[in-house]
Amino acid sequence: MGTLLPFITGTIWLYVLGRFVWPLPCGLGVRAALALVLFLVAQYHWFTSRFFGSLASPELPQGVLVFLGWAFGAFLLLAMLVLLRDVAGGLIFLFARGAGRAILGGRVLHVSLGVLALVLAAIGTWQAIRVPDVKTVEIRIPGLPPAFDGYRIAQLTDLHASRLLPASWMAAVVAKTNALGADLIVITGDLADGSPEARAADVRPLHDLQAPDGVLAIPGNHEYYADYQRWMLAYRALGLDMLENAHMLIRRGDAVLALAGITDRQAGPFGQLRPDLDAALQGVAPGVPVILLAHRPEGAVRHAQAGVALQLSGHTHGGQILGPHLLTQWANEGFVSGLYRVGAMHLYVSNGTGLWNGLAIRLGRPSEITRIVLRPEVP
Repeated sequence: MGTLLPFITGTIWLYVLGRFVWPLPCGLGVRAALALVLFLVAQYHWFTSRFFGSLASPELPQGVLVFLGWAFGAFLLLAMLVLLRDVAGGLIFLFARGAGRAILGGRVLHVSLGVLALVLAAIGTWQAIRVPDVKTVEIRIPGLPPAFDGYRIAQLTDLHASRLLPASWMAAVVAKTNALGADLIVITGDLADGSPEARAADVRPLHDLQAPDGVLAIPGNHEYYADYQRWMLAYRALGLDMLENAHMLIRRGDAVLALAGITDRQAGPFGQLRPDLDAALQGVAPGVPVILLAHRPEGAVRHAQAGVALQLSGHTHGGQILGPHLLTQWANEGFVSGLYRVGAMHLYVSNGTGLWNGLAIRLGRPSEITRIVLRPEVP
């Protein structure tokens, strides 16, 4: 993805150049200057990864990252708005006549698209970096013992600790999560971006997460981009129980609930432990309800066939922008946000608590701290 990104954003820039910048009602010098600015914005990932850290984690001040996130978000939104206008114009050309064609080709609409992109990007950037609201979801689990009726799980996912979402943001998330009084806290991957040294202060608040049955976590794909093994040591030092193709049992008297976790398929290219559900469930007695932590929602059908009762995932960030989220849904086996039924299994895909700093925008797909309440499924 790192090598393809400049070509993808460069192609988008060429489209915006031809369909928005060149037709603007202003002088050639102004259009040339705007074209250059948009090119720099389109390629900002390339520049920051070469000179200020890495693609996963540019080491720049938070204010600079917020500004770059707003500018890049505006660039993408502008391309989407221009595309929508062009598609609408094509349909009108084919099927209609008169005023509609004139309006879509007018200067006022043309300039308004740029203004709208800037405003929407500002709203989306604020939505991306604010501390999330709590979302409560009640899920009915087949075979859940009565002793676990009302059992509360707080799910965090895709925290992406970085210079954009630093220690102060993480501390606020931790305080809000602890206030839920959950029985168990789980983190379903992508905890941080960058090296353990660079993010040491930003992940430190995770040490303050508290729940009677502990704090369980699994790796996401971003854990593999910067020294996976040292990140696992760092997370365990913070008090997180990392489930790498493993499980733990939670007991209420004679009643048992199994919490299993698998690694991410990104492990393969980095020579690490690939996801193995059989290994994660080894030793779980038949009839014990299994809650599986899997960073990506993919594989849900296989996991349901293996007898998992509930899968908790993240990774998609809910698609981040309403409308284009359908592409993310397509890329993740049809799962992008919320609660799904897959055979006898429930799948919950969180929109994510944070997000990667390279695409700092959310519109219509809000971040969340998820409070999950388990209930027995009534036959």
